[in-house]
Amino acid sequence: MLEIRVHGRGGQGAVTSAELIAIAAINTGRFAQAFPSFGPERRGAPVVAFCRVDDRKINIRAKVYNPDAVVVLDPGLVTLLDPTEGMVEGGILIMNTRKSPEAVETSKGSSIRIATVDADRIAIEELGRAIVNTTMIGAFIKVTGLISINDIRGPLLDRFGSKLGERNLKALERAYHEVAIKG
Repeated sequence: MLEIRVHGRGGQGAVTSAELIAIAAINTGRFAQAFPSFGPERRGAPVVAFCRVDDRKINIRAKVYNPDAVVVLDPGLVTLLDPTEGMVEGGILIMNTRKSPEAVETSKGSSIRIATVDADRIAIEELGRAIVNTTMIGAFIKVTGLISINDIRGPLLDRFGSKLGERNLKALERAYHEVAIKG
């Protein structure tokens, strides 16, 4: 089973990211679940979303405490929390940042892999706004191989419609090609 945790802020699409990954995985014949965890619902507040994907039925109904992959939509969150908390050894941290993977410091040191992409820049150029959820899915797809761009295409277009969906797909594809990976 692959367990994923997505950190973002209200309005950035962390919950949508987890849901789209789960839907794409289900469409490939696997089992998946996605759900959020957040306090008072307000734009800008920290939000965490979870996703699990497996080849067998998933009976766990708890938060993801030991993720294999962590996606950070807002790099400012690392001053508020440790996104690598509980990560499994060999897991992958995927961050929206201008920094190279080598420049990202974590409490896990070299026991995890790090991937970075400037999703803010890509989203602004492709969508006109720094809403990076679908952009970060592109980086996630590249570094995990869990699903493919073709797998996410349908769920993404269903969620956003053809015009906005195609723009999001372009941002996703750019992040797929621009993500840098260390480890």
